[in-house]
Amino acid sequence: MTSSVPASAAPRHTGSLDYVALGDSYAAAPGVPEQIDTACARSNANYPHLVAERNTARLTDVTCSGATTADLALATDTAPAQYDALKRDTDLVTVSIGGNDIGFSAVLGRCATLGAGNPSGSPCRDALTQGGSDQVEQSIAATAPKISQVIAEVHRRAPRAKVVMVGYPSLFPDSGVGCTSPSVPFAAGDFGYLRDKTKSLNSMIARSAELGRAAYVDTYKPTIGHDMCRPVGERWIETLAPETPAAPAHPNAQGEQAMAAAVNRALLRCGVVHWV
Repeated sequence: MTSSVPASAAPRHTGSLDYVALGDSYAAAPGVPEQIDTACARSNANYPHLVAERNTARLTDVTCSGATTADLALATDTAPAQYDALKRDTDLVTVSIGGNDIGFSAVLGRCATLGAGNPSGSPCRDALTQGGSDQVEQSIAATAPKISQVIAEVHRRAPRAKVVMVGYPSLFPDSGVGCTSPSVPFAAGDFGYLRDKTKSLNSMIARSAELGRAAYVDTYKPTIGHDMCRPVGERWIETLAPETPAAPAHPNAQGEQAMAAAVNRALLRCGVVHWV
């Protein structure tokens, strides 16, 4: 994926941009070299670092693998609450959050287990929609007010900042039945279900951003065709048995670069930075 901005262009903004990155593992980039925080599995090649480098920003990166919306307010034994990084003079805040609130990693694990026993069916979708109610959709709906609360709290603590909610990338093929691989052990009929839940989660985050006066960055469309079913080199989201340094079902270095490019384009559109 390439940007329409020339490679030689330089950012222009008033003073040095004070940038705080909040969020979960999709922002922290576990497994992607070089890991600079073992407690949070945070990389210095994650999208916040790449965005900061491109825009000559002062970055405070407190992203942490496994974080939920509630965790943003909680200190740990090794670090203060993520919210504590926000200041009244913060200029930019990016937030990647929500996937752990809906238990998406657990959903993937369950789907992988069920897929092994019925690879041509849709055992995970059937289990999660049993009785006519979709458990994942219910979790997404329950997470919506939590996302709204996050946006409101960021605005409260950093009233000058542009708040940017960053969505989740394309983990699975955007059409068809996916792929057959020991490292992608989902049933043929479950790929569409998992794809739709990813889109539904992103739609909820986008709606919450609009209602909360925040920007939304779509990282799904720019990563279509680079999902976990693609071969090494074309794959930006790793399989459940990664062949490139990254966590299972997470962006590798190329995936983080794609997410950073999407954020940079959004910053241009929002007027946070200008290129000359």
